[in-house]
Amino acid sequence: MSIDLLNPPSASPSWRHPAAHWEAVSRALRAVSGPVAAVSVEALRYNALDLVVRAGGVPIRVASKSVRSRALMDAALALPGYRGILAFTLPEALWLAQWHDDIVIGYPTVDRAALARLAGDERAAARITLMVDDLAQLDLVDSVAGPRSRTRLRVAIDADASWRAPVLGHIGVRRSPVHTPDEVEALGRAIVAREGFELVGLMMYEAQIAGQGDKTGPGDAVVRWMQRRSAAELHERRAAIVARLRRIAPLAFVNGGGTGSLESTAADAAVTELTAGSGLLAGHLFDGYRAFDPAPAAAFGLEVVRKPQADIATVLGGGWIASGPPVASRQPRPIWPEGLSTVAREGSGEVQTPLRGDAARALRVGDRVWFRHAKSGELAERVDRYHLVEAGALVGEALTYRGEGKSFL
Repeated sequence: MSIDLLNPPSASPSWRHPAAHWEAVSRALRAVSGPVAAVSVEALRYNALDLVVRAGGVPIRVASKSVRSRALMDAALALPGYRGILAFTLPEALWLAQWHDDIVIGYPTVDRAALARLAGDERAAARITLMVDDLAQLDLVDSVAGPRSRTRLRVAIDADASWRAPVLGHIGVRRSPVHTPDEVEALGRAIVAREGFELVGLMMYEAQIAGQGDKTGPGDAVVRWMQRRSAAELHERRAAIVARLRRIAPLAFVNGGGTGSLESTAADAAVTELTAGSGLLAGHLFDGYRAFDPAPAAAFGLEVVRKPQADIATVLGGGWIASGPPVASRQPRPIWPEGLSTVAREGSGEVQTPLRGDAARALRVGDRVWFRHAKSGELAERVDRYHLVEAGALVGEALTYRGEGKSFL
């Protein structure tokens, strides 16, 4: 279904009043049985428009891995301020290219079958940009389809945006092997010299800024210091990289940022577009940022199936753990009724999750408990649809990738 996010956000957001908000969501979905995933349209609208404000006029490319629902991505892309998709696999990009004409793949691919499809499809090749950081990736493409037997392929360079701190060493994720302006320029020149490829863009994702909350505990001051120093170094290095690449290729885009760093990255004059996706649905990992306060747009409800004791209610399922380091922050967070927590020795279980707390005393078999997932997009791998709730009513459904019979990664 079509989702309209153009209406202005409510002056009195329902999620600011948790009791009324979650009780309204529960009532709207009372007739839906089993595990259920819900999206509050009001909260989604607020988040989508807030991201545009935070981007300060720089276009936002939607990160598909953080949404994994065509209907929800289309709703965001219909808003002024959004442009294009950052996909996570080539098979996904080939599927999305049926409807979208500006797709950048955020990661290198070695999917030979998908590369063969891309090489033989001029329309898809014009719509999709591959990501590379090593000439070996181009060699693999040529081994699938030589440059004279296929259409010309668009490629972008993924340059390492981590901070190599003088004392602390590597700060950030382990992505690209090219980091310095010299290294990126050398790769760019080698791409331009290769037959059958066209260098069209640059991506630099600063995970140590975008993916690291700065109000999460005693070390917040250190995190903020690190992010300031890293941003200053990155802006200078990215400007040098872009200047060098523009001398050898007319770049169509310079992509940077993420939900957690829109303001910082938008302030970098070398950047022509930002990426965001997690901020639309707002997994609970994004509660730990000072610069913005996203609305809890997505949640999932599990039903109480047993009461092993008065202050414990056990729901069916719950082990929907997010990717990343195996720490407590990756577990789903029970949010309504308030005051529930998992049992330390069981956590979120594959088929059942005991929840302890005073609120459990009032729960009965058949009642629903609401959770928020840690990372926005991964919830969609567990359900085939989001139930859309607006103004306390069930207003429609948005199929996930899985609901459309797709599972890309």
